[in-house]
Amino acid sequence: MSDATPSPDFDDLTRDIADVPAVEVITTVAVHLMSAAAVNLGLAEDGEAHKDLDEARKLITALAGLVTAGAPEISNFHAAPLRDGLKSLQLAFREASLVPDAPGAGPGEKFTGPVYS
Repeated sequence: MSDATPSPDFDDLTRDIADVPAVEVITTVAVHLMSAAAVNLGLAEDGEAHKDLDEARKLITALAGLVTAGAPEISNFHAAPLRDGLKSLQLAFREASLVPDAPGAGPGEKFTGPVYS
C-alpha cells in the first residue's frame, strides 16, 4: 500500500495559453517590463540597491517597442495606462542619468519620439 500523495493535476491549476486573450498577454508582459525597469532605476523600496541604468535602458526600450506595436491591437483603453507608465519610466531614466541623453536618444525614444516632462 502506497502513502504517496497524488500530484496535483497541473491542467486544473493553469490556463491553456490558447485561452488567454492577446490583450491580457500584452499587458501582463508590459507590466513585467515596467516592474523590472523600475527596480533597475532604483525606484523599488530598497532604492539604490539594484540600480542598473544599462539594464533599465534595455527594458524601457523593449517596453516602448511592445507598447508602440501593441497599442493599435489592444485599444486605447488598455494602451493609455501603458503609455503613461512608459513615459514615467523614460522621465525617471532621464533624471537618474548623470549625463542625460539628447532628446530622442533616450531609452525607447526611437519608438515613442522625444519625451519631455
